[in-house]
Amino acid sequence: MNIRIIATILLFSAMSFAQSEANYDETKVPKFTLPDALVTFSGNHISDHVQWEADRRFEIFQFFERQVYGKVPGRLDEYSFKLIEESNDAYGGKARRKQVAISLKKNKKSITYNMLIYLPKGNPTAPVFLGYNFYGNHTVTSDPKVPLTKSWVPNNESFGIKDNKATEASRGVRQHRWAIEKMLDNGFGLATIYYGEVDPDKNDFSDGVHELFYTEDQTKPKTNEWGSIAGWAFGLSKAMDYLENDGNISNVVVFGHSRLGKAALWAGATDKRFAGVISNNSGCGGAALSKRKFGETVGKINTAFPHWFADSFLKYNDNEKTLPVDQHQLLALIAPRPLYVASAFDDRWADPKGEFLSAHYASKVYELYEKEGIATEQIPEVNQPLQHTVAYHIRTGKHDVTDYDWEQYITWAKAFIQ
Repeated sequence: MNIRIIATILLFSAMSFAQSEANYDETKVPKFTLPDALVTFSGNHISDHVQWEADRRFEIFQFFERQVYGKVPGRLDEYSFKLIEESNDAYGGKARRKQVAISLKKNKKSITYNMLIYLPKGNPTAPVFLGYNFYGNHTVTSDPKVPLTKSWVPNNESFGIKDNKATEASRGVRQHRWAIEKMLDNGFGLATIYYGEVDPDKNDFSDGVHELFYTEDQTKPKTNEWGSIAGWAFGLSKAMDYLENDGNISNVVVFGHSRLGKAALWAGATDKRFAGVISNNSGCGGAALSKRKFGETVGKINTAFPHWFADSFLKYNDNEKTLPVDQHQLLALIAPRPLYVASAFDDRWADPKGEFLSAHYASKVYELYEKEGIATEQIPEVNQPLQHTVAYHIRTGKHDVTDYDWEQYITWAKAFIQ
């Protein structure tokens, strides 16, 4: 059997064991004190948004950058965009389609990744949701004009993916996660990128964006440098460089599900050009509070996915109580821009209550800007969304993206994305 296949089987076996061993009992959540978003590391109290921006936001951001997600080690030498295809007759004539190649260059090396864009016809400009997909742009739609990705793809027999190569059998297999026609009918567009074209999702830093920045003989990022989540966030930011200059696009809301929800949150924290941020079932290292140790924990995520975070984050494995920050402060970095956090009732691994509480405790920073967040500490009933500048819902079902989720995001974006 292929060594890579064996490694994948062992990884998923370890993940299944970790999930079965996880704490799902609220009575076993350890006692913890969350760090106050409005009290600096030196004990100074923040009373207005000017102080927040000048002092507290900066030090929280620096901690996450150096100790959690990792710092981007420099600037690109060059980046460019090429419109490789466009059409005015997508989705039965209701959409314009654009396909853009984004090239990043550094140290005489380069990578290129492709962004698929659908825009509603009838308006000169439209807001778009920007998000990564898991298996290739061709999987989000049955549109035959979208080419198969040529990059490494995780094997998935049910999708017809073997030997880590996309096949025609995988076209459209994930379109249920992308309510494209709902977006178009409501005046929104979609921009999506296969995340593996930016950095393949495996513990190997030799074939993605990280490798561009290596010095001679370097084979992986340094201890406090970027892991894959920060690499994916960087790719979203470079996509924004194109989107903000496309005359057919107004605002951009960055969206992500699961690990890509973590990337979307970090992208929103690092790049203020995103008009809003949506975290769908992002869990540990995303919206969920780390100190609760419910479901997936820092130790479990760093063991199963050692490439996602900076190596400096490893010292908090099974040691969350010593973390001087928690994920509500990551969410607070997005203020005052609109933020939506969503959970699923059966997704206990991602800790829905921890995701909700994180949004609640981030709301005190939004209040500095006179923006309405989530005042209550009581998680809402299932399928009863709270929609303010900070929004939250928990829906029925499992770890996924559904039409219900998109219906809420579209309603919220209509109200809060200017």
